[in-house]
Amino acid sequence: MKIALISPRGPLYKHKKGIWKKSLRYAPLTLTSLASLVPKEINAKVEIYDEGIEDIPYNLDADLIGISAITGTSSRAYKLANYFRNKGITVVLGGVHPTLVPEEAAKYADSVVVGYAEQTWPQLLRDFKQGTLQKMYKEKNINLSDLPLPRRDMLRPRDYLTINTLEATRGCVHRCDFCVVNAAWGSKPFQKPISDVVKEIESIIEISNKRKLIFLDLNLIADKKYAKELFSALISLNVRWFGLSTVMIAWDDELLDLASKSGCNGLLIGFESLSEETLAKTSKKFNSLKDYYKIVDKLHEKGIAIMGCFVFGLDGDNKSVFKRTVDFCIKAKIDLPRFSICTPYPSTSLFNRLKEEGRILTEDWSLYDGQHVVF
Repeated sequence: MKIALISPRGPLYKHKKGIWKKSLRYAPLTLTSLASLVPKEINAKVEIYDEGIEDIPYNLDADLIGISAITGTSSRAYKLANYFRNKGITVVLGGVHPTLVPEEAAKYADSVVVGYAEQTWPQLLRDFKQGTLQKMYKEKNINLSDLPLPRRDMLRPRDYLTINTLEATRGCVHRCDFCVVNAAWGSKPFQKPISDVVKEIESIIEISNKRKLIFLDLNLIADKKYAKELFSALISLNVRWFGLSTVMIAWDDELLDLASKSGCNGLLIGFESLSEETLAKTSKKFNSLKDYYKIVDKLHEKGIAIMGCFVFGLDGDNKSVFKRTVDFCIKAKIDLPRFSICTPYPSTSLFNRLKEEGRILTEDWSLYDGQHVVF
């Protein structure tokens, strides 16, 4: 049995023409995690293709192809799915976008995986081998304990800034109306046992002989008790890591101190807007403009660099938003500002509201990438 796993190209990470070059590319976890979950008893040969760094062979030899798509890459995913299905190859679609709009994705695939895939993906493969493939699989119970390690050995380190990416948690407790997380997976967070995270890091160090890591958790400090225990466990490993957090890390001195001691060198933080009214409307009241400078100062004092994310085009913005935001980034000394256009991803609260108001301009998903105006 031959399985091919594909991550379609998008506008940011695009082979040869992407606007983000290798210096900002880190290895995604989806394909390597799916490869690790293939049951041994089906005796499959597995290949992975990240179209952000390589071309996909159109003469691909596979019995089953799994394609993982976000909204911005879904049009490309559908095109690939149609092509390979016309060649008689079974195609499975999964990822964020098929989870948000499963009925749409089902039009382009033999089967769709909705939500997480730790239990459903192995079952799907067993069903396929037995000739009983279902049209849709939905994860009912998720358990992050004792999972196999992602197949990082299938990646070429030269293609990425680092292949040492991992996660300790899933989900986020907040309900920001423009975010896909709550719409796709709900607000319940899930956690790996800290001992499992430590073992994975020890494995990474042993294999790569490198101690620089990127945590891909959407909000690593969602559960402060868990985060403190995790950071405490990392101290003895002598690693250096980058991750994602909310501004709330600055308001717990013990948590911030432990993050620094554990090797945190940088955090991606969504400041989003300099308008208190706008933050309130997007259900992100825990961000407060008056505290932004203090937050940056506190993190810098601990040696933590900040990738500050800002969104343009939220209701309440006017033309002054650009200069005000840039002036703030310079004055506050944000280490790496990142700007995007507000994008109402399908099935989010923002999309549903704008749809009701008749303000959605297009549902060409290839434009839903944070780089185009779609409402």
